[in-house]
Amino acid sequence: MLRRTYDRVITLAERPTAPLWLFAFAFAEASFFPIPPDVLLIPMALANPRRAPWLAALTTLGSVAGGALGYLIGYALFAKLAQPIIHLYHYDAVFAAFQHKFAEYGVAIILIKGLTPIPYKIVTIAAGAAAFNFPLFMAASVVTRGGRFFIEALLLRLFGAPARHFIEDRLGLVTATVAVLILAGFIALKFA
Repeated sequence: MLRRTYDRVITLAERPTAPLWLFAFAFAEASFFPIPPDVLLIPMALANPRRAPWLAALTTLGSVAGGALGYLIGYALFAKLAQPIIHLYHYDAVFAAFQHKFAEYGVAIILIKGLTPIPYKIVTIAAGAAAFNFPLFMAASVVTRGGRFFIEALLLRLFGAPARHFIEDRLGLVTATVAVLILAGFIALKFA
């Protein structure tokens, strides 16, 4: 089943509409969707390593634009939209602690958490709810999200074929590792 899913994602990654889906996925993840855009970026870059930098730029643009929506949710719509999302994920206490940390360490939080597997939407909504300086938030988002996606793209561009063979030969191990990293991000958020 895992092999069929992987083959399907690689096939979909080669379609002409794939970049639009990548942008939409990155946008949604930064504001309300729980799965990181890396799950599309990596197969798309593996399918065509020469396009990896362009795909990283597109992912960054989508993520930063989605981050602006996440900020708006936190800033203008916290009571109606953000609070139910936070409550749905059982992050009420974590979110309160996060807001306090934003007042003290805002830019550092954006830069560090934007590089980790911690869901970026938590950062964007918290920045808006804390009324963090919007231009500074956007600049930090470009740096951290761009850094993350361009590092991935560079590695996939440099090691595209060998990385693809490694992933295909050890698909179960790679999938388990990605799942553990995502879970670690949620756990780190809960205890951060």
